[in-house]
Amino acid sequence: MIVDSALYRNGARVQLESDISDLAAVRAQCDDPDEFVWIGMHDPTPEEMTAVAQEFALHPLAVEDALKAHQRPKLEHYDDSLFLVLKTLWYVDEFDAVETGEINLFIGRDFVVTVRHGEGSGLQEPRRYLESHPELVRHGPTGVVYAVCDRVVDGYQTVAAALEEDVDEVEASVFAADRSDVSPRIYILKREIAEVRRAVLPLRDPIRRAASGSVTGMDEAAAPYFRDVGDHLGRVAETVDTLDTLLSSAFDAQQARISVQQNEDMRKISAGVGLVAAPTLIGAIYGMNFDTMPELHWTFGYPMALAMMALSSLLVYVFFKRSGWL
Repeated sequence: MIVDSALYRNGARVQLESDISDLAAVRAQCDDPDEFVWIGMHDPTPEEMTAVAQEFALHPLAVEDALKAHQRPKLEHYDDSLFLVLKTLWYVDEFDAVETGEINLFIGRDFVVTVRHGEGSGLQEPRRYLESHPELVRHGPTGVVYAVCDRVVDGYQTVAAALEEDVDEVEASVFAADRSDVSPRIYILKREIAEVRRAVLPLRDPIRRAASGSVTGMDEAAAPYFRDVGDHLGRVAETVDTLDTLLSSAFDAQQARISVQQNEDMRKISAGVGLVAAPTLIGAIYGMNFDTMPELHWTFGYPMALAMMALSSLLVYVFFKRSGWL
């Protein structure tokens, strides 16, 4: 569905004289080289997308990508327009889950068409930000691209900060006094970090090109804005790499701690076996039914055997205690 349509002129939004869904009428009002329109769509039907494609002469391959969604972040040239794909991210802390959406931007000389998929990262905030900064509006469709990219990358930073908190919790759990197994959570977080990486890393090249002013069809004067976005994107990429390394280290530490705990348990079990081994041996010897055994008919033979059992257990206990096995 078409969520919003707007005409921008001289750094400000102009009141439309037609319904926002009447694309031909909206486009007809854009009759000045310094004017442009921004059409916002959310999960459009094929019929709606076809109507927009016909009105703005969008390339069929780009339209197909926008309809199917689940595209890799990219920036492509189609005739005299650009097609930019962004992945949106938001974090569900309850499940340690990174949810994803997608925004597709068709960028022409006098128009921007945004096609949003998913529930997260609405474009109301970028639109309000753009309209409150006339200097951005004067960059034309490039200003819209910056506002959307800036909002999306800010979302990446929010997700990265939430992941940092969870990774800190995992590290604390690994070295906690209890023996909780955090391996499943480590796996889940590594999987979610991989999801973030799939959104962040491919976007670095399009932002770098925009920041250098080398993208045909985008205003070179807006390059400083994209350098700022690129800086934020780079920090997110570094954070993601660091978190992935920390989780790998936490998993290794978890496995090492489990091995140490198992060795400690085996030492205690071995010490326990040692405590009963000597008395068992003495009892087994004196339990044999032979008439000619020493002390067999001695009055103090039974107390002596018990004393030997107790003494042997005590000696073994002292030995293991000093060795640190008990």
